[in-house]
Amino acid sequence: MRLKLSVTSPVDQWFNKIEQRPALAVTISIVWLLLINWIAFGWNLGNIGLIDETEPLFAEASRQMLVTGDWITPFFNGETRFDKPALIYWCQAIAYSMMGVNEWAARIPSALAATAVTALAFYVVQWHFAQKDQLEQVANPTRRYLTAAVASALMAFNPEMIVWARVGVSDMLLTGCIASALLCFFLGYAQNSSPSPFPNKWYLACYVLIAGAILTKGPVGIVLPGLIMIAFALYLGKFWELWREMRPILGMGIVFALSAPWYALVTWRNGWNFINAFFGYHNIERFTEVVNGHSAPWYFYFLVVLLGFAPYSVFIPASLARLKFWQRMHWLDQERSQQLGLFACFWFLGVFGFFSIAVTKLPSYLLPLMPAAAILVALFWSDLFPNPQIPQPLKSFNISSWVNVAFLSTLSIGLFNLSKIVGTDPAAPDLYQQIQNLGLTNLGGIIWLVGAIIIAALILSYHPRPIIAINLIGFVAFLSVVLMPTLFVMDQQRQLPLRELSAIAVQEKQPNEELVMVGFKKPTVTFYSQTTVNYLKFSKEALDYIQNQASAKVKPPSLLLLTEHKKLIEMNFQPDDYKNIATKGAYNLIRIPLQKIKKSNLNIS
Repeated sequence: MRLKLSVTSPVDQWFNKIEQRPALAVTISIVWLLLINWIAFGWNLGNIGLIDETEPLFAEASRQMLVTGDWITPFFNGETRFDKPALIYWCQAIAYSMMGVNEWAARIPSALAATAVTALAFYVVQWHFAQKDQLEQVANPTRRYLTAAVASALMAFNPEMIVWARVGVSDMLLTGCIASALLCFFLGYAQNSSPSPFPNKWYLACYVLIAGAILTKGPVGIVLPGLIMIAFALYLGKFWELWREMRPILGMGIVFALSAPWYALVTWRNGWNFINAFFGYHNIERFTEVVNGHSAPWYFYFLVVLLGFAPYSVFIPASLARLKFWQRMHWLDQERSQQLGLFACFWFLGVFGFFSIAVTKLPSYLLPLMPAAAILVALFWSDLFPNPQIPQPLKSFNISSWVNVAFLSTLSIGLFNLSKIVGTDPAAPDLYQQIQNLGLTNLGGIIWLVGAIIIAALILSYHPRPIIAINLIGFVAFLSVVLMPTLFVMDQQRQLPLRELSAIAVQEKQPNEELVMVGFKKPTVTFYSQTTVNYLKFSKEALDYIQNQASAKVKPPSLLLLTEHKKLIEMNFQPDDYKNIATKGAYNLIRIPLQKIKKSNLNIS
């Protein structure tokens, strides 16, 4: 089949030259993916300390797994940790063995998972448009590569993906497995050509990734993608056709063979303690009840999408409406390869609806829909690519662009007035003032205000296509000159004092001397001191514990106590009751000689 060239500008001519040299096209694509993923996920990844409270729980459990050689039961601070399955711990422990026990190794699994999804999405989108070109009998590499580039960039440069790809927790690994499984499913669905006794390679990859998702976070790893795939198949009336193609009995055998052994071993070793903690508390209760106070109003996830996919989230409603997914006959007439938009719609709405039903709500729960959002918006923007000489933008794009201007202006105003909006941080009372003094909030406000002005000018001059670049350039600028310096300031103010006191505690700790933390729980201390920490929540509880230790027949000569200034005052120690070892930020590290405490009377002030 001869394809007609669609060459209307130097940009199109450049892309057509690249198209004629496949090796060059692949090279440029790889360079693009490496660049955006390094900026979004790799830049300064390990130069900021672990962030309390969740990240060090994973990092330390993985370190203990490596040290003890127990790859079945995760432990933190001497206690079993059944919050999540083993895959994230395995990945971090392997990274420790290769890179050493540090922040880079703790976070590299998350960064690699995000990178993998971004790269696979680039491939899927460009393949989708390659098939579209064949159906339309045209060669439009500009649309194909630009849309793939936009989809990957939107996927990399949004707050949710950047936050969770830069912390060593299980959320991004789960998203990597689920999103990649769904993309592989679509490729298997779109490329299936003839009946076979075995699923094609993409379906097999989907099953393997689902097993990875189960080993990352449990039943949700199969339930969520399964519901999305089933809903998509039922809507198109292809359920039994896909059943025959995917061979789900064989597929479930693969999933079971890969994921079940760890569950069997950890249950055999820990029995009902694991079953009740993992399946009961961390799965069933999280879905049916409010856990750890994580409740939220019905509109919570609308705000998460608005801010988590900012600044492009304002284009999502029009991106969904553009599909006209309610016109079922239209989609039934489409080739399978051209149903990517519909599949991304089911993906987005499926994740949003599933976690909206769940009672416990957290921003990270919507992370698996961010790749779908990026694909939806990129496909929406692709409508502008075939004909750059259109007299005016699409009406829906025009409206969304004005909403984009209003949203960026609101962000700008909020940043200019951030000091009046946020309160103080007890752990770092000077944090926001220091950020303000460095001019970071004003700089951020200027970036988004300039972006809003440029986008408004583009709308008025009927040049819609550069709006893609303006939003992305604005976000990269904001990340580079505002967010990154802010992260270093936050680390210096909030986490550095704890790391320094952890190092001092290691140096000062005497044989059999216990380290006690009072009034707060900062797991970073356990990770950086590499010692067991006794966490006591209340001052009265701490005083009773100290008194009991002092009265014991066999006792160490002293204990180390880490607490905040206000808690130290509240415990009303006499000057002779303790020795101040170090003060860092809002925290004190003191030594309490138990021989002296035995003779004194401890009371809360």
